[in-house]
Amino acid sequence: MTQQLVRPQALPISSSHLTTAAPARHTLTTAGLVTVLLGAFLPMLDFFIVNVALPSIDHQLSAGPAVLELIAAGYGIAFAVLLVLGGRLGDSLGRRKLFLIGVAAFALTSLACGLAPTAWTLVAARVAQGASAALLVPQVLAIITATTEGAHRARALSIYGAVGGISVVIGQVLGGLLVQADLFGTSWRSVFLLNVPFAVVTVLLALRFVPENRSAAPSKVDLPGTALLSVALLSLFVPLMEGRAVGWPLWTWLMLALFPFAAWAFVVVERRTEQSGGSPLVPLSLLRIPDMRRGLGIAVPYFTNFGAFMFILAITLQQGLKLSPVSAGLALVPLAIGYFASSLAGPRLIGRFGSRVITAGSLINPLGTVVLLVTVLTDYSHLSVLTLLPGMALTGLGNGLIGTPLFRVVLAKVPLERAGVGSGVLATTQQSSLALGVATLGTLFLSLVPSIGMAHGLAVVLGIELVGAVVITYLSTRLPRSMN
Repeated sequence: MTQQLVRPQALPISSSHLTTAAPARHTLTTAGLVTVLLGAFLPMLDFFIVNVALPSIDHQLSAGPAVLELIAAGYGIAFAVLLVLGGRLGDSLGRRKLFLIGVAAFALTSLACGLAPTAWTLVAARVAQGASAALLVPQVLAIITATTEGAHRARALSIYGAVGGISVVIGQVLGGLLVQADLFGTSWRSVFLLNVPFAVVTVLLALRFVPENRSAAPSKVDLPGTALLSVALLSLFVPLMEGRAVGWPLWTWLMLALFPFAAWAFVVVERRTEQSGGSPLVPLSLLRIPDMRRGLGIAVPYFTNFGAFMFILAITLQQGLKLSPVSAGLALVPLAIGYFASSLAGPRLIGRFGSRVITAGSLINPLGTVVLLVTVLTDYSHLSVLTLLPGMALTGLGNGLIGTPLFRVVLAKVPLERAGVGSGVLATTQQSSLALGVATLGTLFLSLVPSIGMAHGLAVVLGIELVGAVVITYLSTRLPRSMN
């Protein structure tokens, strides 16, 4: 079966609303940071963990290619579409409250996924799971930004970046282990059911260790902006993720044609809303913050490359080399170790060398890509965990030096009262770019494989990713040197 596309981030206060200029501010403790990071880890893990379960799902539920696409893509589409709205709701209603609601909803929808009796039931549960993740993830970054400062905030954002990258790798490794272990005869269902106990623990910890906070000037929900952003993202991602599976019918091209007009209308409406003194879903004035604008410029090619790389690597290892899910996961261990090591060293390196750390990562990462490219083209038929190790380790090391400080760059100068919407914009950029990489470069890879073979198809996509690496290197030189 052809691999499917993945669609392819307390201390109690009074329950009364604060009416003074600003809400009480509490410092996020280490226990609180661990709690919100655990909450963020689960949705990011689920973005990729389902990949290795798709063959088993197809076998048990007779899903078929197009429905399998929706099982994988529905989560990511709902996640990306609703992220900014989730951040805005947290600003208005309370970030801790939305975090708790999001985690609880994620547990319930994960349970619904694990118990789904039919393929279409699983599709609906996955969409609901993505929506609950959109409520949860923006609150994590917003809570960190609003309840920390100075070195504490820098460290927390660096750890968040590390968690985001490691979750992608762990997702595919853990997914393979769970499916192959077939715990209690649950097969693929265990990849969803595992979320439930961890989500329950997260809720209990959040009630104790995560402080409540909200914007000092909460805004109304921007319904026109929300609708237009939803239309724009849906018109882009639905056809890109479903088009190949259904044979690119007319409706896919019509939706793609709608995307630029919907995106243009969204920008126009948001600009007018902000100029008239209203509360746009995405205040375009945020992009006037140089660090945020430049950081988002790096985030798009970085996460696009990363999402595509993880996707095509999974296909190559499992379908091309016929490795078991567990063996394929082991091949990713050097990448995970490299990413984790550079992430741990990141805060100290950033304090000493500033944004040069991102530039260094942007040079190490393509070096790893070139090593992998040479390894694949030299002797594809004898690829193994050992022969892939040097390229994978370099790639992980470079990715950690880019991804870990990126969140710190983007959110460093965002005003506290806009922490939620700023976090939502960053999280939407992250998830949309991951999905875009899978939908574009992943689709290109799958289209090339029948004609030129998996090795050369992989080589073409890796070559294209080198272009993105050049863009990242250039943009990293435009960042302010000091990141204190």
